[in-house]
Amino acid sequence: MTYTLENETIELYKLIKLLDLVDTGGQAKILIENGHVYRNGEVETRKRAKITKGETITIGDVTIRVV
Repeated sequence: MTYTLENETIELYKLIKLLDLVDTGGQAKILIENGHVYRNGEVETRKRAKITKGETITIGDVTIRVV
């Protein structure tokens, strides 16, 4: 899956919600807090981490390339 970034950054939980991987922002935050989200191959637990172009986010079997 590819997401085209419209601004310089997007907060991680907003990206997950925007792509409809969860129903609410709260669910996205729980996924992140529980260590289920990987940023460039490393566990990311910061809900408001600023995601930029060129990064890869992985949640389970879903991989998002940010362009």
